[in-house]
Amino acid sequence: MPNIAIITARGGSKRIPRKNIKDFLGKPIIAYSIEAAIESKLFDEVMVSTDDIEIAEIAKQYGAKIPFFRSSKTSDDFATTHDVIQEVLSTYKDLGQNFDIACCIYPTAPFVNSKLLKNAFNILKENRSYDFVMPIVPFSFPIQRSFILEDDCKIKYAFPENINKRSQDLRKHFHDTGQFYMFDVEKYFERGSLVSSNMYGIEVSELMVQDIDNEVDWKLAELKYSLMLKDNNIKDEY
Repeated sequence: MPNIAIITARGGSKRIPRKNIKDFLGKPIIAYSIEAAIESKLFDEVMVSTDDIEIAEIAKQYGAKIPFFRSSKTSDDFATTHDVIQEVLSTYKDLGQNFDIACCIYPTAPFVNSKLLKNAFNILKENRSYDFVMPIVPFSFPIQRSFILEDDCKIKYAFPENINKRSQDLRKHFHDTGQFYMFDVEKYFERGSLVSSNMYGIEVSELMVQDIDNEVDWKLAELKYSLMLKDNNIKDEY
């Protein structure tokens, strides 16, 4: 069966207006996700799920398809990624089109590239005991040393048993990069959830990860992206 890349891009961004098509170092930020998916040559279908006409037109300019628009239910502030993906894949199924592997790529993920997508795809294809692959990045500071802030601004250790342990003796913890999820479509429908108990994590450099929730985040992402382009070791590794 064919494979699909689904780029999720609704129009109602609150903190950064028109975030998904805002200029990022010379082109709309969504273009980076579309171009990475197309360049990888992994997908028979590269589509953008959106409720916004302007986003749809820009997406088509960069080579993505808009076979249908997102429903109002999956366009509000409460819709989850799972809700959007389920709607997209179910709509395709109703149209008689099924897929083997799907990749959900976020529209504000300029650090995603074709090499990283191919890596994730190959892991999933070569070892079907995994049904979900995503990039991850380590926390920059051990979470075992984290504090809890109480109502009176008094702080206390969240894990007091680790107070006297050396940082290098504490297990490394990771978090989602918020860039993409590659998954087996059949298993996705079977479990009825995007996340899985059989997930594979690809560790990436901190330089390739930046949450973009406000204008400061945006400037940091542009700075990191510029640095990445100058650092061939980082660029070539992924």
